[in-house]
Amino acid sequence: MKKRSLIYLILVAFILSACTSKKKQENTINISGAYALYPLVVKWAEEYKKDHENVQFNISAVGAGQGMADALESKVDLGLYSSVIEQEFIDKGVWWVGLCKNAVVPTVYLNNPYLTILKKRGLKKEEFKGIFIDGTISDWNEILDLNAEAPIRVYTRNDASGAASTWAKYLGGQQKDLKGIKIQGDSALLSQIIKDPEGIAFNNTSYIYNINTGLKRNGIEVIPLDLNANGIIDPEEDFYDTFDAILEAIENGNYPSPPSRELFIVARDKPDKPVVIDFINWSLTDGQKFIRATGYVPLEPGKIKRYLDKLN
Repeated sequence: MKKRSLIYLILVAFILSACTSKKKQENTINISGAYALYPLVVKWAEEYKKDHENVQFNISAVGAGQGMADALESKVDLGLYSSVIEQEFIDKGVWWVGLCKNAVVPTVYLNNPYLTILKKRGLKKEEFKGIFIDGTISDWNEILDLNAEAPIRVYTRNDASGAASTWAKYLGGQQKDLKGIKIQGDSALLSQIIKDPEGIAFNNTSYIYNINTGLKRNGIEVIPLDLNANGIIDPEEDFYDTFDAILEAIENGNYPSPPSRELFIVARDKPDKPVVIDFINWSLTDGQKFIRATGYVPLEPGKIKRYLDKLN
């Protein structure tokens, strides 16, 4: 009799454990992907949990390409993607909605010896192309007429990166065309460039600027884009000193697209997990009030409505 009671208790415990585990899975949102979106989604998760205490998040920054792959293979509920949704992904059944905008900008070390000249004249698109894609420019002397050797050390990303893809697209190429020393992730790329006076790279705006001060992070500077290619940065091209200024330039189109772009959340087919649907819906409604404060640019209301219609 005692043996039968013990077996019964074990079975009850097993069933309760299985139910608890299933409920936990139903209330857990697994997300991976773009470094560009990671700070915003972490902020969203913190805010969402304030009214949904039973919901758990697993969020990892692994690069846009890996986020897309994880989503298409259903390894995560949602992937974070920071580049154009290509036809190859549509053919594989990807479902997506846009969330916000940000941009990729070219970066150098604050102690770059030619920074004063670079900030005054900027670089033309063709000059950036010569550095990052063609490999025809390997010395600042070729651009700045320094009459001295001044080598340029180029850095890029080695992960399948939305930032790298977007920067390459601006220069007329693809990520695979980018020259340079390959670095994993946005944070590591930033850490590398602020140690190298000869270096040049590119980073997402959310990693360059300090959200609390609105200023560029210690050690980093931006090379302005000479958009009209006249050899000087005109007042209307000079919007890099503060986070607010560059975000306004992205929003009003003064900073071009690319390298500004829309950021997406993706999944394998339309999500059917209730907590995931609710979180996406919240992100496109209540969550939008955190976008500017976290250093991103909101989408136009009409586009938000189209994405909500797509979700619901």
